[in-house]
Amino acid sequence: MSDRLLIIDKPSGPTSHDVVARVRRATGVRRVGHAGTLDPRGTGVLVVMVGRTTRLSAYLMDHDKSYSGRMVLGVTTDTQDAEGEVLERRDPSGVDRDRLDSVLDSFRGDIMQTPPMVSALKRGGVPLYELARQGIRVEREARPVTVRDLRIVSFDLPYVEFVIECSKGTYVRTLAADVGEQLGCGAHLDRLRRTRVGPFRVEEAVALADIMEAGDAWLELGVPPLGALPDLDVVTLSEEQAERVMDGGGVRLDDAQASGVSTDRALLTEDGAALMAVARVTRNGGTVRVDPEKVFVPPI
Repeated sequence: MSDRLLIIDKPSGPTSHDVVARVRRATGVRRVGHAGTLDPRGTGVLVVMVGRTTRLSAYLMDHDKSYSGRMVLGVTTDTQDAEGEVLERRDPSGVDRDRLDSVLDSFRGDIMQTPPMVSALKRGGVPLYELARQGIRVEREARPVTVRDLRIVSFDLPYVEFVIECSKGTYVRTLAADVGEQLGCGAHLDRLRRTRVGPFRVEEAVALADIMEAGDAWLELGVPPLGALPDLDVVTLSEEQAERVMDGGGVRLDDAQASGVSTDRALLTEDGAALMAVARVTRNGGTVRVDPEKVFVPPI
């Protein structure tokens, strides 16, 4: 079976769409997608779904992400990163570490953020970056995001190296630009590396070149579907329970099965190797029940 999750260490240069196209060519599988865009200049973890693992996208897209990056104070660009045209230069020499720490405090926790024009968000079915290329700017509503951690790694004007852990939908380039505006000198994002998507870390990622050169062995570089959501508990069903789930029905777990389930969703399997379904877990007193949200026929 050609159903796998590929944890790719994306190089700088290709877009996330480019990576998907290359994976299609390398694997011969048409059904390929990614679980969260990474900027062309950005490197690091890009989760690519191959085959029927694309049906897990809603769960994979919801993960928090971690990045390391560098912002340049004193230079504002029209794309909020180093690819853009310089709009303004201001002297950042008045910024010291204490002032920077104070400003960063306002960007930790739950914040509102306006997505950049150069983003994959769509307006009328057209990505904003396509409109931006045509010189068209549209109003964007601020959206809530969460910055769980934001720390300075090094401070050497005009460069600020940092690490950030944030919710899905957070634009790190926009955060850098907003920090610069609060400092009064402007800033843009100069470098970005995604080090984690949910449970998947860059240390376990595979180089895109390795996948392109693997031939039929690419399957060995991927994560099997049952391991695609390692933060969810796995429940092994009996034959009778499995038949009911494959028909779309829910089942009550016995005490032994229920004792191993602490998450609100669970992965269901019959043989311990193939993923049969992703299910909601409900508890009512001492009763634990699983009701399938997505069923894979046959299991993957």
